[in-house]
Amino acid sequence: MSFENPTRDEIKKILENAGNIAVVGLSDKTDRTSYMVAQAMQSRGYRIIPVNPAAQGKQILGETCYGSLKDIPEPVDIVNVFRRSEFCADVAREAADINAHVLWLQLGIVNDEAAAIAEQNGMRAIMDRCIKVEEAVTQPDRSGK
Repeated sequence: MSFENPTRDEIKKILENAGNIAVVGLSDKTDRTSYMVAQAMQSRGYRIIPVNPAAQGKQILGETCYGSLKDIPEPVDIVNVFRRSEFCADVAREAADINAHVLWLQLGIVNDEAAAIAEQNGMRAIMDRCIKVEEAVTQPDRSGK
C-alpha cells in the first residue's frame, strides 16, 4: 500500500488540536525557510520548540533550543522536520520515543521509512507539505490578534 497524506479536513483537525510544535532543523538564521515558517506558526499562536544540536542552549524565536527531541521536557504534538530525507527515519524514531502525535516532513521531504515508523508507533505522518501553507488554508487565526 502506498503512502497517502491525510485529507485537508484531517490536517485541519490535526492543527486545531496542536499546541507544541517541535521544529527539527530550525535555524537561528532569519533568512532560512525553517525560521520563517516557524516564526509564522508562532505568530499564529502555536508554541514552537526549536531542535538543532548546533544551536543547543541558544534562544531561537524566544524559545530555548534543544539538541534533540528527547531533551524536550514537555509533551510535543507535532514534530515538524526541516532535515534532508536521509535523516528522517532517525527523527521518526525519536518522535516515537517522545510519544509525539504527528511527524510532519516539510515541503520537498519524503521518506517512506520515516512514514512507516511513524504509523507503526501510532503517529500520523505527513510528507512533502508545508505546515505554514496548510495552516493558513485550514485554520482561523489562533493568535488572538
